[in-house]
Amino acid sequence: MKEIRNIAIIAHVDHGKTTLVDQILKQCSVFRKNQVVRDQFLDSNDIERERGITILAKNISIPYKDHKINVIDTPGHADFGGEVERVLKMADGVLLLVDSFEGPMPQTRFVLEKALALQLQPIVIINKVDRPDNRPEEVLDEIYDLFIELDADEDQLDFPVIYASGRSGWAVKDLKDPRENLIPLLDTILERIPPPPMPEGTLQIQVTSLDYNDYVGRIGIGRVFRGALNKSEKNSIIKRDGSVHPVTIKQLFVFDGLVRTEVQEVPCGDICAIVGIEDIDIGDTIADSENPEPLPIISIDEPTISMTFMVNNSPFYGKEGKYVTSRQLRDRLFKELEHNVALHVQETSSADAFKVSGRGILHLSILIENMRREGFELQVREPKVIYKEINGKKAEPIEVLVVDVPAEFAGKVIELVGQRRGELTKMENKGNLQKLEFHIPARGLMGLRTKMLTSTSGEAIMHHRFFQYEYFKGAINKTNTGVIISMDTGPATAYSIDSLQDRGKFFIEPGDIVYKEQIIGEHNKDMDVEVNIQRGKKLSNMRASGSDKAVKITPPILFTLEEALEYIQDDEIVEVTPKSIRLRKLYLDSNERKRYNLGKNPTTA
Repeated sequence: MKEIRNIAIIAHVDHGKTTLVDQILKQCSVFRKNQVVRDQFLDSNDIERERGITILAKNISIPYKDHKINVIDTPGHADFGGEVERVLKMADGVLLLVDSFEGPMPQTRFVLEKALALQLQPIVIINKVDRPDNRPEEVLDEIYDLFIELDADEDQLDFPVIYASGRSGWAVKDLKDPRENLIPLLDTILERIPPPPMPEGTLQIQVTSLDYNDYVGRIGIGRVFRGALNKSEKNSIIKRDGSVHPVTIKQLFVFDGLVRTEVQEVPCGDICAIVGIEDIDIGDTIADSENPEPLPIISIDEPTISMTFMVNNSPFYGKEGKYVTSRQLRDRLFKELEHNVALHVQETSSADAFKVSGRGILHLSILIENMRREGFELQVREPKVIYKEINGKKAEPIEVLVVDVPAEFAGKVIELVGQRRGELTKMENKGNLQKLEFHIPARGLMGLRTKMLTSTSGEAIMHHRFFQYEYFKGAINKTNTGVIISMDTGPATAYSIDSLQDRGKFFIEPGDIVYKEQIIGEHNKDMDVEVNIQRGKKLSNMRASGSDKAVKITPPILFTLEEALEYIQDDEIVEVTPKSIRLRKLYLDSNERKRYNLGKNPTTA
């Protein structure tokens, strides 16, 4: 039997995890010689490939020197930390990738803290050392500082360092060594990552991921922590609530390169996929039927952001989607809970509305994006932070915000973040940029990215992660602008948009069909205004030659889903369909809207 090594690749977003895995697969001849291989091979989800980020953890294995190396590719974005937390339990060591210029970033700290808490053996890879602005020595010092800050023990501090270029496909132990291939990295994995322990006792395996197949249903993925899992033996499943039920396993698979190979038995320490248990869930323990012992329940950090998901009731209801009822919306949201453990869904007093809580706006927007691609129509209200009570006082989530920006814009960034109750905690030079670190309330981040890019001419790079709950920081003064609302239903005309451009910026183009009370632009003043966007130019029988002026329309502002969610106010909604993202008022009747806003103070939050 081959010796096993279980490793997880962890890093901040865009530090090169998936690219490095692609190169390892190629160099270990996992692909056939005639196989066409695309980049980001493991990012099989359409949204992952479009955005260049990993959302779901992936499992593969690599054959190397009579060893089997199980590799877990993890997400790098803080909003998908729930994925990282649970899959790390399957690993015995981690490859920590750090960009040779950016150094440790907010998510680097988050994933490393989780890995060190699980006593996983780290290997540090300083990646992208072939970029022209690299600074590997400084970055290594920053990594040591981070380990010390996170109370790493002596064994964890004695980590090996590998310098690499995932894009070019080489790794070296010393920058002076020849840059040929990834063999030095693979050898280091075998040398420094311990084999899985083999404790005595009966079977224990914990489900950490779920997959689904139309033919076989749910597939549970997990690691055998004790004993051996045999398909023919009688086993039990221990649910999260402590109940024990007998189960029959129909098929067992292990990861063999990029494919799953069916086996009769899975040895201790290996990662496998289980078919045949209908109600299998993340966190369940599969154990011996005569002596069922559960493994510790997987704990996940609590959500910090919530949104209300509602049935679409706009005038264009049902025109662009096929799933539009409250029952369909409810079933889809509760189905998501089966594998998205960092998500919470609560029913409300209305049968058409559900409170959905997650780790951040991106975490929830990915869910919305998946739903619209599946054919759902829905409406979403403004994101709200989740408050707690600590020692009888109101507390709110605080984020660590890191901004890399040219020095000439540093003052503007500090002023902008300060207006949102952010406190500057660190400032340091990083090449031609200044690295600014703040502690800021989560509610202060909403809408900040757009304003930050405007103030810095698009030069600012923002990253953030959850820090802790602290006492409420007080109201945030907001200089809200009003919106432009359509007073009728129909196609917008170029003549109307042109004549109204001095009122503000538009979100629509000539020919776009809008409905009454739809938000079609941003007003220059701090009040909402209704306009006739369908009005055309009146024609006459007598017209002087050359009297018409040319219509010059400024290109519209086109929101992404995340930008739309951050833009809306409390009395506004984002309408999401398979074809469109629209902004609208919560109440389509102007009198109802006035009653809703009566007595509210729009300048603070």
